[in-house]
Amino acid sequence: MTREVDVLVVGAGPAGLAAAARLAAAGAGRIEVLDREQRAGGAPRHCAHGGFGTWLHPLTGPAYARLLTGATVRTGAVVRTGVTALDWTGPLSLATVSRDGPETITARAVLLATGCRERPRTARLIPGTRPAGVYTTGELQQAVHLYGQHIGTRAVIVGAEDVSYAAADTVRAAGAEVVAMLTDRPGARTSLARALDTRLRRRIPLLTHTTVTELLGHGRLSGVRVHHRDGRTTVLAADTVVFTGDFVPEHELARRGGLTLDPGTRGPAVDAGRRTSRPGVFAVGGLLHPGESAATAAREGARAAVAVGEWLAGAEWPDDDIGSPGGTVTRL
Repeated sequence: MTREVDVLVVGAGPAGLAAAARLAAAGAGRIEVLDREQRAGGAPRHCAHGGFGTWLHPLTGPAYARLLTGATVRTGAVVRTGVTALDWTGPLSLATVSRDGPETITARAVLLATGCRERPRTARLIPGTRPAGVYTTGELQQAVHLYGQHIGTRAVIVGAEDVSYAAADTVRAAGAEVVAMLTDRPGARTSLARALDTRLRRRIPLLTHTTVTELLGHGRLSGVRVHHRDGRTTVLAADTVVFTGDFVPEHELARRGGLTLDPGTRGPAVDAGRRTSRPGVFAVGGLLHPGESAATAAREGARAAVAVGEWLAGAEWPDDDIGSPGGTVTRL
C-alpha cells in the first residue's frame, strides 16, 4: 500500500511533536508523525521525575509527554504509534511497517526526529560476564515506571551528570539502594546543590577518577570491579549497574538514506534551517545534539517547522553541498 502526505515526521518525541504541531497549525497540509513505540512523547514518557514544563507550571516527564501529544493532535496532525520506518524507497519515500502490515509513505518533506540513545555496556567495551541486572538509564526508567519490574536491591550508577542523578532517583523509587555513583572525571557534572544533596542528605558516595573494568556474576550481576586513579582495584558488591550518559544519535535511517553525517556528532549534517544534504529532508532534536533537554528539542522542532514551511511554499534548497568540504554545517 502507498500513501502520500505533505510532511512525514519520523519520531514522536518533543522535537518531532513540536514541529508537527507548528506545521499543522500553520495549515501546511497533511502532517503525519510516526513512532515505533506504542505511546508518543519520546523519552519524557518514562522520566517520572520533575524538571519539565516551566517554572510556573512544572511537570513530570509523563505529564509533559501527554501535554505535547495532546497539543499536537489538537492542531490536526496525525500521530501514529507502533509504526517503524524501515528504509527509503525514494528521495522522499519511506517503507514502514505496523500491526496493519507494510506501507510506503511518500511526502513533500520528511523531518527526521529519531532522537538518541545511551551507549550500552557492549559498546563501552567493558569486559566480564553477561549477567542480568545491567541497564542504561532509559532501560531502567522503562522497567520501573512503565512496566513495574523489580530491578534488584543494590545498584551502582556509572556517570555523574544530570541523567545519572535521575537514574539514582529511579533506583531509589524502585526501593533499591544506590551503593555508589562513579565517574572518570574529577567531579560531578550537575548543579552543586544536587550533588551535595545526593552525597550529604541521601548519603550516596561519588567516586571520582574511577572507571569500571569488569562486570562479575553468572546469571545475575554480583559485583562491579572498578579501578581508581591511585592504582587501586576494588569490587563493589551490587546486583544492578546502570550506565548513564554517553549519548549517541539514532542515525540508522539517516545513514541508510545516504545523508551526509557530521563527523563530530555522527548525526546528519545540517544548515541553520536544519536542512540536510538531501533536498526535502530535515533533521532536528537529539538526532543532531544527543542528550539535549526536552525543552531545547521542542524549541528546535518549532524553529525547523519554519524552514519546512518555506520548502513547501517553493523555496529553493541551498546550492552549497551541506556537510561537504566547503559546504554548510551548523552546530548549535
